[in-house]
Amino acid sequence: MLGNEAKTITPFESKVWLSSPTMHGDELKYVTEAYETNWMSTVGKNINEVESLAVKKVGCKYAVALSAGTAALHMAVKLAGVKPGDKVFCSDMTFAATVNPITYEGGVPVFVDTEYDTWNMDPVALERAFELYPDVRLIVAAHLYGTPGKIDEIKAVADKHGAKIIEDAAESLGASYKGKQTGTFGDFNAISFNGNKIITGSAGGMFLTDSEEDANKVRKWSTQARENAPWYQHEEVGYNYRMSNVIAGVVRGQFPYLEEHIAQKKAIYERYREGLKGLPVSMNPFDAANSVPNFWLSCMIIEPDAMCRQVRGEQEVLFIPEHGKSCPTEILDAIASINAEGRPIWKPMHMQPIYRMNGFVTREGNGRAKTNAYISGGAVGQDGRPLDVGMDIFHRGLCLPSDNKMTAEQQDVIIRVIRGCFE
Repeated sequence: MLGNEAKTITPFESKVWLSSPTMHGDELKYVTEAYETNWMSTVGKNINEVESLAVKKVGCKYAVALSAGTAALHMAVKLAGVKPGDKVFCSDMTFAATVNPITYEGGVPVFVDTEYDTWNMDPVALERAFELYPDVRLIVAAHLYGTPGKIDEIKAVADKHGAKIIEDAAESLGASYKGKQTGTFGDFNAISFNGNKIITGSAGGMFLTDSEEDANKVRKWSTQARENAPWYQHEEVGYNYRMSNVIAGVVRGQFPYLEEHIAQKKAIYERYREGLKGLPVSMNPFDAANSVPNFWLSCMIIEPDAMCRQVRGEQEVLFIPEHGKSCPTEILDAIASINAEGRPIWKPMHMQPIYRMNGFVTREGNGRAKTNAYISGGAVGQDGRPLDVGMDIFHRGLCLPSDNKMTAEQQDVIIRVIRGCFE
């Protein structure tokens, strides 16, 4: 069943995407330069330039261009010295790429629950995690949807327990916290140029650091760990992770437009916030006093009392429409019916089948086995709020069409459709 408004609207002729690449023309110039000069491999001027551009923008000392943000995270995990069986604290409500590199090195992710203020890692839950697992010495923290987390509080907990931080800034390039760019707060840092990011290379990512030694190590590992010898000599296991000079040409052409893209994304966020006023919903939050997001994706969350009944399986979902109420599934179906793309919120990692046996920590401690059907109130914390915050946001939230090529008129239609779901 669709929202009433969606039934009366003619679908968009061209699809309105969640977040697609926005190209400007300079990208082709630099790709053509790589082609014409025959620098088509993993060395060349474009790679040198994008590393310099990243250093200048982010404010770190060194950048290493790699094939993906995931590759950068893997190199960070390897630099951090994770060995088989080592537990690593990790953001829970994030994409799997934040977590999987831990397992590449044989580590065991332990998921730290989310807080409602920024939808990122909860520093209170992180402290509880150290009470349960005092030997852990590494934290992987992501900035969800381009919104900086509670960086000072997370760093304070890490420093207290002698732990290092990998900062997953894949979604937050251009965002800042207390005047400093994300991608500079961790001991090891990563950004992404995936096809749907704020700027793109169609693929690609970057390892960021202030350590020349770490940068050189990543350069070596990412080029099959070749030793400095006149023949192919290897003393360590290496990886084919270096960014292509062709991909780097696309990124090079995109970098000058980063601030323009952020401004466009911010305008989209603000139009949603204004257009949805009066509905029992709110936008994805951020700490306006300390941070400036890049507004990569605009998201919304429905108030608990305004949720119609919804249940999700592994592949299917069912909801029961109810006057004055709605749910993410109904809204996403209504948006899709007019040829626009929305998405569910990232499904928390502790809910994923592959990680169902891994530890999960909430603000009150161990978060596993807290939803037993025979124990009343087990899913509610002592403060009366849901104990599993990530699960709650996933249940009630959704990502809205946030493409910076979407017109204001198209966005107004999408807002009308959302409002119709509550009628």
